[in-house]
Amino acid sequence: MEAYLDGFQEEPGYLDYGRVGPLSRTVVEESAALSLSLERARHGGLDVFGEQDARVRAAASAVIGYPAERIVFQPNTTMGLMHALFGITGPVLLSPDEFPSLPIAAVRAQEALHVVQPVWLETDQGKVTPAGIRDQLEQNVAAVAVSLVDARTGYLCDIEGIRQVIGDRLLIVDAIQGFGVVDVPWEVADVVATGGQKWCRAGWGTGLLAFSERALDQLTPVFSGFSGTEEAEPWGHVPPPAPGASAYRVSNPDPIAQARFATALEELASVGASAVSSAVAERVSRVIEVADEFAMPVVSSRDEQERAGIVVIEPPSEQVALLTASMHNHGITATTRQGRVRLSVHAATSDETLDMLRAAFVSYSTAATY
Repeated sequence: MEAYLDGFQEEPGYLDYGRVGPLSRTVVEESAALSLSLERARHGGLDVFGEQDARVRAAASAVIGYPAERIVFQPNTTMGLMHALFGITGPVLLSPDEFPSLPIAAVRAQEALHVVQPVWLETDQGKVTPAGIRDQLEQNVAAVAVSLVDARTGYLCDIEGIRQVIGDRLLIVDAIQGFGVVDVPWEVADVVATGGQKWCRAGWGTGLLAFSERALDQLTPVFSGFSGTEEAEPWGHVPPPAPGASAYRVSNPDPIAQARFATALEELASVGASAVSSAVAERVSRVIEVADEFAMPVVSSRDEQERAGIVVIEPPSEQVALLTASMHNHGITATTRQGRVRLSVHAATSDETLDMLRAAFVSYSTAATY
């Protein structure tokens, strides 16, 4: 764990992992080494790039437990979700208040193919719960799509409970806001789509799509390019998509991006998701304690079972700009959206960062009072 924490190199005051995670030290070193190899292009030196696809799938397998042959690298979460939603036949139940990647993918698939029908889920103040799904689950629904962690509220979805109420319907999980910092039973999902640029600290252009056997049987690989076949270069004819996860490739992936993601996943596996999750939970509790010192209205869940790395504060609407300015003036990097301030912490969020946050709250409270 000490070696893992040493890989956090960002400046104090960074509380914005929900937007993007600063690259880990090992990821930077790996990227630099491969970039140098590509720069020099020594004889035989390019073979390493062809090894990264198997490497990143093996690293992902060690983290989420899916066999490597049922995992395919993606450039981002949204691309994976587009593959999944365009591949469904039948109604899919999801909340219209999910991060736009999910509802837009569902509607675009409906508009283009006319075989997917979004069924809009009414939620409990944005929370997608097993009980809510059970009460609105129609018999003809083929799939349920959810975010593992809500980007606006920080709510951690109970995917195990959802699996229990939906039976053998497909469960599609947008995992980006929890992947790397929560310990969940990934095996209950049929499709896991995530990126590596946030909590995994692997940078943009990284992601994965993992499938259950049931998902591979039921989904259609609509966007399947030449690299999604069983032939390396299918000249002169058009073969069918490969029978497994590799069918969901459009072109050859960026091997340096794959190496960055593989490095981050290998680092995560070396400590274990449980250890990272515990460290994040402790830091989140500290942030909530600081907020409580100044009676800041925390609107995200305080229950460890319902939260990941995000704390959401909702000041009075007329004071949002004041709070944002106070944090900026004290070097705090966070996201302000729709009248709320989102603070997202990681395992190595420092005491110095918490002191800077406290100072920002002092300034805000003083200005707001007088």
